[in-house]
Amino acid sequence: MLSKVESQVEDIMAELLSGTNYELVDVEYVKEGRDWYLRIFIDKVGGIDLDDCQTISEQLSSRLDSLDIISGAYILEVSSPGIDRILKKDKDFVREAGKIVDVTLYAPLDGKKSFVGELISRDEEFLNIKDIAPLPREKVALVRLHIDF
Repeated sequence: MLSKVESQVEDIMAELLSGTNYELVDVEYVKEGRDWYLRIFIDKVGGIDLDDCQTISEQLSSRLDSLDIISGAYILEVSSPGIDRILKKDKDFVREAGKIVDVTLYAPLDGKKSFVGELISRDEEFLNIKDIAPLPREKVALVRLHIDF
């Protein structure tokens, strides 16, 4: 569930990225220790580089300063989702279908709390991984792309 800040930042990012080749992957507004972090994850075909992150960071920072939607200090980070990107949104599961994923559950199911397998699909009720019984969505804590070294 998105916080109010995350939701507002998603709306701002939608405007900033409209008509560009960038995709907003995720927005996180979290407290770690004493500091608040606003993390923006972006992507584009061919990948993201430091110049992309700097450009978006400057545009967003200016916009956030003018709108003043976040009270207090925070650290803004703009980056790519990485090769082990977390899958959260429906479009992530559609785009990554057929790829190998790591799945972590909140609590063990039939004695197992983590699974690795080929992503088939995700629907309203289940996460479907090849050769694994459908996993109830409410039991799934995290799904990320698998890295095979």
